Amino acid sequence: MVIAFFFLFGIVIGSFLNVCITRIPEEVSIVSPGSRCPRCEKPIKPYDNVPVFAWIWLRGKCRNCGLPISPMYPLVELVTGLLFVGCYLEFGISQATVKWLFFICLIIILTVTDLRVRLLPDVITWPGFAAGVLFSVFVPPNDGVAFLLSLRLFHQLPPERVLGVVEALLGAAFGSLLLWGAAVLYKLVRGREGMGLGDVKMMLMVGAFLGVRNAFITILLGTLLGSILGVAVIATMYAGGAGRRLAERASQRGLGTVNQIRWLIASQYHLPLGTFLGIAALIVVFVFSSSSIDLAPRLR
Repeated sequence: MVIAFFFLFGIVIGSFLNVCITRIPEEVSIVSPGSRCPRCEKPIKPYDNVPVFAWIWLRGKCRNCGLPISPMYPLVELVTGLLFVGCYLEFGISQATVKWLFFICLIIILTVTDLRVRLLPDVITWPGFAAGVLFSVFVPPNDGVAFLLSLRLFHQLPPERVLGVVEALLGAAFGSLLLWGAAVLYKLVRGREGMGLGDVKMMLMVGAFLGVRNAFITILLGTLLGSILGVAVIATMYAGGAGRRLAERASQRGLGTVNQIRWLIASQYHLPLGTFLGIAALIVVFVFSSSSIDLAPRLR
């Protein structure tokens, strides 16, 4: 029954996350107006707005005008429900569960929004950073960095709540500065922007929730996933003949061989780093966060 509750609660929250994903980039209120079809503008009836299941019985189309409904909506709802269940199974009913459920919601919004429109909204990242610091008072990252620094520099430990806040701030600073440094280095080497400041601000938020160690793992895993999939996408585009006509015209003007130009065109394709950082952050929550180092009790 508890698992069923978390799943149903998750898909309902997922429906709200869809509203945030679609409206925040357009700077439209997430409160009003109510859900409606973008083409016929008819308000969606409550029985047609049931998470996941409504899309199935509507066969993915608006009841009034037949406009196709993106499968993104039921997928976001379903994934949110499954992640809520996973959070309960991993952390039980605890303060940690509340923290990670909130974090999951933020990450889903950022991950899908970046994938859709290549945007990581400040209205999510900055309040998310503040929330991460606030949650650290009650559920600190506990990766041991603030603990060791306090002993080495001051030879004593501050109160546990203060220690949690320090760990969150250290994680935020480390995650954002590491990514910002990588962006600066990329621009110096390649002469063009490799990532936006949105990714840096996202890692500011992620680091506040996860701490130094797990922020580093998030960046490492996210960039690895992005690199592997990026190479695969570029190779697929090249093998599929993408840009052939443009390359042929450019080649006739003496700008290079067709294959060279096609490879250049394919290699310019950019995948949203924020999406992969989000996926990596979720993996870290379920794989690494439950094994965080809690050193303070050893001195009691």
